[in-house]
Amino acid sequence: MKIHILAVGNKMPAWVSEGFNEYVRRMPGETAIRLVEIKPEKRAGKDIDKLLNIESERIQTALPSGCHVVVMDEHGQQTTTLRLAQMLTGWLASGRDTAFIIGGADGLHSTIQQLAHQQLALSAMTLPHGLARVLLAEQLYRATTVNRQHPYHRA
Repeated sequence: MKIHILAVGNKMPAWVSEGFNEYVRRMPGETAIRLVEIKPEKRAGKDIDKLLNIESERIQTALPSGCHVVVMDEHGQQTTTLRLAQMLTGWLASGRDTAFIIGGADGLHSTIQQLAHQQLALSAMTLPHGLARVLLAEQLYRATTVNRQHPYHRA
């Protein structure tokens, strides 16, 4: 299974890339993470719904077909690392790739929300998008270590 992270935003600070890449490097081959950066639409003078629609089209173009789609949203389901580990096991067993979608500054268009099989929240707080990438990668790595009974996660 491949894990795809589609994230709106393409000019992240170095610390975001370094943190994200650290956890990607640690992932075992059967759960490799692939980041797809989606170019955000320029906001100047444009209607929010139109912007989100344009970004939605870009996301749908980049989204691999047949994936289990998980939208990351502050209003999504709160979960624990142990529950995420169980979800990861299920996704692995299904044989399908999993795609996580992180929206841009204005969120995600309703068409993307409707594509989702699940909506998860990293936090009830609003997070900077770069930090959300790093946190998601870390939690996926942590869930993998739980499933492998590796000592990284200490409950």
